[in-house]
Amino acid sequence: MGSKSVVDMIEASSGVHFSGFHMNGLQTRDPDMGQPTTSAADNMHKQPFVIGVAGGAASGKTTVCDLIIQQLHDQRVVLVNQDSFYHNLTEVELTRVHEYNFDHPDAFDTEKLLSAMEELRHWKAVDIPNYDFKSYKNNVFPARRVNPSDVILLEGILAFHDPRVRDLMNMKIFVDTDADVRLARRIRRDTVEKGRDIAAVLDQYSKFVKPAFDDFILPTKKYADIIIPRGGDNHVAVDLIVQHIRTKLGQHDLCKIYPNLYVIQATFQIRGMHTLIRDSQTTKHDFVFYADRLIRLVVEHGLGHLPFTEKPVVTPTGSVYTGVDFCKRLCGVSVIRSGESMENALRACCKGIKIGKILIHREGDNGQQLIYEKLPLDISDRHVLLLDPILGTGNSAVQAILLLISKGVPEGNIIFLNLISAPQGVHVVCKRFPRIKIVTSEIDNGLNEDFRVIPGMGEFGDRYFGTDDDDLDVMAAAPSQASK
Repeated sequence: MGSKSVVDMIEASSGVHFSGFHMNGLQTRDPDMGQPTTSAADNMHKQPFVIGVAGGAASGKTTVCDLIIQQLHDQRVVLVNQDSFYHNLTEVELTRVHEYNFDHPDAFDTEKLLSAMEELRHWKAVDIPNYDFKSYKNNVFPARRVNPSDVILLEGILAFHDPRVRDLMNMKIFVDTDADVRLARRIRRDTVEKGRDIAAVLDQYSKFVKPAFDDFILPTKKYADIIIPRGGDNHVAVDLIVQHIRTKLGQHDLCKIYPNLYVIQATFQIRGMHTLIRDSQTTKHDFVFYADRLIRLVVEHGLGHLPFTEKPVVTPTGSVYTGVDFCKRLCGVSVIRSGESMENALRACCKGIKIGKILIHREGDNGQQLIYEKLPLDISDRHVLLLDPILGTGNSAVQAILLLISKGVPEGNIIFLNLISAPQGVHVVCKRFPRIKIVTSEIDNGLNEDFRVIPGMGEFGDRYFGTDDDDLDVMAAAPSQASK
């Protein structure tokens, strides 16, 4: 890391082809790119997954990107081409355009590329130049509006050349295709699509393209995390890459810190349901309908973390199917009152399940007081699904978990199910109870000054049951009984 790269040594020791260098100096960038709601560590999950795709011209980079986009159809993916950031040629350079080296690092406006990538990484839309290869200007056609997305593909022959650009990438892919294949593709592309003479194509290849590949592009292969031989024809490699991307997208940064935290994989369906239940204008009927759908998904995911035993059965065809038997020593415990909204989904998944209840009165942030509990008598012999749709500060959850442990429930037998979690609550619960499992559908930005989850969804119990905060007093006086 401390030594010079091959590229640096080549640039220092060899002359360069005429490329119309732009000696405008390096632009300084503002390090303060937005103010996080809570802390930088809590908001790292908000940054998109950036994939760099490099390789020689006509190596199949675009094909690889297209295949990745097709397979990630349920994620928001945008493609940024390094070709969009070529410098405008000056009048002098235009008179010598056939001597201009478009494969040299200085042909690109790397500062503008960095600025655009930083905006996208901080969830801001950007206008990407639309470079015209006939006039060699980027202002002939309207810019392309690119919105922030879950995945950003940055593709270009020299995508790995600048270390500042490399540092933005979560994954680096080098498309490695034989030189003869790349030349054949280039000849076909430039003669058919651009109407160029084959002699001019070969002259440019020998004068600029091949030397630039040897001097600048090939040395960046060492930075790649993955090398794809044969480019877009290598479907096995692309499939493995997409699987890895899906794994990374489904893994929140807090999951890397706490192995007992599980966030169900985000899809457009899940994001759409969250959009509806978070919208303050959503009717009660729609809120309940989509909240129930999300709760069912969380419950099903939570049940998947229970222990199973192998069970062979004979099918109607007379064949033996080796499956698993469900965990039978199970119960639910809802935190009154919003936790009661999750009971129907649990009953729908587990026929005849016992459900206990805990009521904790909240007074500010630190005034949690246990008022009521009604739990199955044999709860210490059961696995417990603790139900509360919102994990905020974590203080109420800690009170509930401590009560369960005091009743003899092993910490490792508790699975805490909720719809959204604040990072602060995750830290509090996971640090204090490292053996408990938390299953949630999304992790929000954090808490505001009133200790409410943001962006959040408001008072879940009020919106689900159509009641006001005053009804809590009534419920405290006459809480519902635990299921027998």
